[in-house]
Amino acid sequence: MKLLIVAMPDSIHTARWISQVSDMGWEIHLFSSNTSGVTSSDLRSVTVHHLFQIGNSDVDQSVQVKGISLFSDFAVFCLSKIIERFFPSIFAHRLAKLIKKVNPDIVHSLEMQHAGYLTLDTRKKYNDIFPPWIVTNWGSDIYLFGRLAAHSEKIKEVLALADFYSCECQRDVCLAKAYGFSGRVLPVFPNAGGFDLAYMSELQQKGFASERRVIMLKGYQSWAGRALVALRALERSSDMLKGYTVTIYSATPDVEIAAELFQHTTGIPVVLVSKETTHLEIMRWHGRARVSIGLSISDAISTSMLEAMVMGAFPIQSWTACADEWIEEGVNGLLVPPEDPEIVEKALRRVLSDDDLVNRAAKHNFELAIERLDHGLLRKMTADLYTTVAEERHMLTRFAKKGKLRETTS
Repeated sequence: MKLLIVAMPDSIHTARWISQVSDMGWEIHLFSSNTSGVTSSDLRSVTVHHLFQIGNSDVDQSVQVKGISLFSDFAVFCLSKIIERFFPSIFAHRLAKLIKKVNPDIVHSLEMQHAGYLTLDTRKKYNDIFPPWIVTNWGSDIYLFGRLAAHSEKIKEVLALADFYSCECQRDVCLAKAYGFSGRVLPVFPNAGGFDLAYMSELQQKGFASERRVIMLKGYQSWAGRALVALRALERSSDMLKGYTVTIYSATPDVEIAAELFQHTTGIPVVLVSKETTHLEIMRWHGRARVSIGLSISDAISTSMLEAMVMGAFPIQSWTACADEWIEEGVNGLLVPPEDPEIVEKALRRVLSDDDLVNRAAKHNFELAIERLDHGLLRKMTADLYTTVAEERHMLTRFAKKGKLRETTS
């Protein structure tokens, strides 16, 4: 099997997806859909193709990195911007050249606004038969961007030419079809892969989840993230937070400032988790938390929500993700609007005052994880996904060859 994946090589989500098949003995190529020049240290057994790349000593030895090596990320940034400004077609040209050289069984774009659009440009200019193309939807690729004038037509073009579509929400399957996708929809399951549940259970704080005294908060405040709304809800609930610590991860600069002011105003200690903190340590924090809050105006399945569920933290999640496909309201989580601190406060007060709710939810969510998030299960589903697409390609190729043979002999 030869796979050509178009994705962001510096993304943990890309690395976690590829890790599910990196030990299959397949030939895997990763073509960079961005210009950061950075290769994730979590990647394994893959050849990464950059235009410009930064020499990185912590890249695993099983990874080959190709591209013009530059001395700094600033040099990569400047040269990439020049190329994007004056020679924008070079990226599609290089991808087309790589497809012809590798002749992959499958081209798979992970994420739409960069990888999908790049693959679309390549597909439209490609003169030979294009390999089967899988488009995978990340986060807000369709749910939010599909409603924006600058993206809606491009998304429709991607979906019109893609052969296969994969995503992690049934919601997005419906949206993809509404935007014109008529190919085959692949099984719906999380993009970030599964969890070693036996190991994860060992990382959790011993005892009942209701005995924990940490509040986890996803710290994104951006075009989608709404961490400041959550901080306001926490401030309004500060009378119930004596003895608790608020732990914020992935905090943006404005959230860091607001968190310091929150601590000064309320006296509630705040821990800002460093952006260099490992994924394993983030999981340990979830395993110490009574509740985990994640708010955004748009998402697919929030990976942080799944992490919280696996680790026994009660999720309060914005309903703008497809969390309703995992959470039964008031049973194993609470869904809230992303921009209303009063409703978030009410949800938080309920979770802080109801030990039975928290303990039952922790048990329920771990059982759900066994059914839907076990790493062995999702590894098999990922491998089966590729195998199915490759088998269909070979079958169509055989039929095409037989058709040509009949034409020749008749």
